[in-house]
Amino acid sequence: MTLAHNCDCGNQHNSIPIEKMVVANDALAEAAVFVKNKAFKHAFLIADENTLNAAGKQLSRHFTEKNIDYSVCLIQPDANNDVVADEKSLVQALLELPREADVIIAVGAGTLHDIARFTSAKIGVPFISAPTAPSVDGFTSLGAPLIIRGVKTTFQMTAPMALFADLAVLKASPQKMIAAGFGDMVAKYTSLADWKFSHLVKGEPYCPLVAKITREALESCIDNVTKISIGDEEGIQILIKALIKSGLAMLLFGQSHPASGGEHHLSHYWEMEFLQQNRPAVLHGAKVGVSTSLLADIYKKEFIEVITDPVRLASLCDHQLEKNITENLQEIIALYGEVPSSSQLGGLLEKLGGATFPEQLGIDDNLVKRSLSDAHKLRNRFTALRFLNEVANYPKIISELS
Repeated sequence: MTLAHNCDCGNQHNSIPIEKMVVANDALAEAAVFVKNKAFKHAFLIADENTLNAAGKQLSRHFTEKNIDYSVCLIQPDANNDVVADEKSLVQALLELPREADVIIAVGAGTLHDIARFTSAKIGVPFISAPTAPSVDGFTSLGAPLIIRGVKTTFQMTAPMALFADLAVLKASPQKMIAAGFGDMVAKYTSLADWKFSHLVKGEPYCPLVAKITREALESCIDNVTKISIGDEEGIQILIKALIKSGLAMLLFGQSHPASGGEHHLSHYWEMEFLQQNRPAVLHGAKVGVSTSLLADIYKKEFIEVITDPVRLASLCDHQLEKNITENLQEIIALYGEVPSSSQLGGLLEKLGGATFPEQLGIDDNLVKRSLSDAHKLRNRFTALRFLNEVANYPKIISELS
């Protein structure tokens, strides 16, 4: 694809190496044809028990019909019956990988793709994406968010060489996973605002083309929320294509900035806390949907109040930061003005049956307060959340909340 060569933003973009993307009812059959035509000697399927039943067995039958050698790695769940992309799962995949394997198939949603992406990058063989639920936007990206020594860190690995999203499989996925995918798209409201803000005031890399691609994906979901909530073929196709498009934007840019701002940092913080407490995992998209709703009013109120008070701003910022904010003030106000209110975002999430408040996910007030004060440290990005904490003394505000 030529997107990487059609942009004049000044950043070095990645080319898109994905040879084929199929979103159709017979996508798994087409995946087998693709593998056969590429003359791979042995396909290594990475799945779990649920995704094996959802798509892995069907894909295996197609492979058998075409005389394609394959083996299956069923990633073992943890004590809470959750499959986690941590050291144990990564080592399991590497240990079970046959020497003759020359292509990896990720059969699953986000976590299994992260494991497959890591394995693919480390041994130098391509991987193919076979999503089993429209639950995350990372299928086509480079990034693999992994839990290493209890800390969630995103490593840039490799993009799939092809993607085959079978609509029949996606339609049959649990409603909570469809709601999670929608939540991951809703998060683009705050991630896009945070990204442009960091560029305007700190000069962090930014690409208008990538932002446009991401926003178009977001808007396609918002404009079709009713169709997506119904869960029929048209709605699921709209959602999975938006998730794929968001992933392609990250792939093109080479980092997760377009799709991951302060809301994702809160989600990562909550996830690590749950792991430390040995609590069952919560779907990524469910967390970022809630965290986006949580941040929306904070950004639109506390953040805007600080940057629009010239006396307060001058007392808090160094000269250069104050200058950059002042010179771009109207654009910054407009950026965060485009973020819907918490109640509006909650209404969108509710249409999909998704959670709208942290307590619905088992996240108590204490964890919310700690995350609002500390989660920005997880990534080196100058989000509005980082500004509130490191410049505006937001931790004091948080401590005073009842």
